[in-house]
Amino acid sequence: MKPPDDSLPLSGYETLVCVCGGIAAYKVASVVSALAQRGCGVTVAMTRNARRFVGEITFEALSGRPVATSNWRAAEHVGVQHLKLSERADLLLLAPATANTLAKYALGLADDLVSNLLLGAACPVVIAPAMNERMWANPATQRNVALLKEAGVEFIGPESGWQACRAVGPGRMSEPEAIVENVTARLREKGPRSQVLE
Repeated sequence: MKPPDDSLPLSGYETLVCVCGGIAAYKVASVVSALAQRGCGVTVAMTRNARRFVGEITFEALSGRPVATSNWRAAEHVGVQHLKLSERADLLLLAPATANTLAKYALGLADDLVSNLLLGAACPVVIAPAMNERMWANPATQRNVALLKEAGVEFIGPESGWQACRAVGPGRMSEPEAIVENVTARLREKGPRSQVLE
């Protein structure tokens, strides 16, 4: 029996989730799972450091798709990775966004798959930062955030709270539920790209 439409509110939508190397990467597994359960097609791309925290197989199982990790090793369902992956996406989510990746994005640097995807994004970009409170408060990081916001990039968080480094303060990644709700609302502002292209 076909489920009612409201049981899969993101059916037809595509999200590209780019995962960076931070302890909060484990939380992104819940984000990917929740989006998939809402009917969203989810493709995951990971930096080399992200794979030190969470294995590719976790995201492959949750998304039902191969994980993209390199500009040079194309997954079966895409062409040129750093272009094709975002061309089919309705939204790119960068989570957890490290200070390093934020800096590269703000400065236009592209030395790995994720930074290439950000610069070549053909869809809106939403960022969920996660880093130590001092790194978040650093003037360089705040300048980079301001530059990205000025360019139209949306931020979710960060929140203030307990951090893996035993500090307490701003820099903690927003909880998966808040990220999923934000992404869902942003996606549903307009119809899926697949409908527009038909």
